[in-house]
Amino acid sequence: MADLPRPDFLELPVADVTAAQAFYSAAFGWTMTGFGPTYACTLTGDVDIGLQADPAEQTQAPLIVIQVADLEAALAAVEAAGGAVTRPIFAFPGGHRFHFRDPDGNELAAHKPD
Repeated sequence: MADLPRPDFLELPVADVTAAQAFYSAAFGWTMTGFGPTYACTLTGDVDIGLQADPAEQTQAPLIVIQVADLEAALAAVEAAGGAVTRPIFAFPGGHRFHFRDPDGNELAAHKPD
C-alpha cells in the first residue's frame, strides 16, 4: 500500500510567541526553534507544533497541515473534491504549502517539504 498523505503539523495562532514557547516548554518540555520574531515550532520529525504570532498570517483556529508528495496534484484534487483554496501555493522555511477550506468550512493546509 502506498504511503497516504497524513497530518504532520499543527499550527496554533498565538498572541505572543515568546510567552507561548515558555508555556509549552514548561508544560510539556518541548524545545522550539525560532523562525523570526513571530514564529517558532518543534522539529521532532513526527507531528510538529508551530506557533504563529503574526496576525497577518494567522488562521482563526488551529491549522492542521497535511504532508503530500505532489503539491500541485493535491491542490487540483482538493478543488475537484469541492474544497476552496484560500491561499495559493507559497514558500515557507522548509517547503511549500497552500491553504484550503473543506466543504464544511474548516481551514486546513497541504504542504510538501523541500
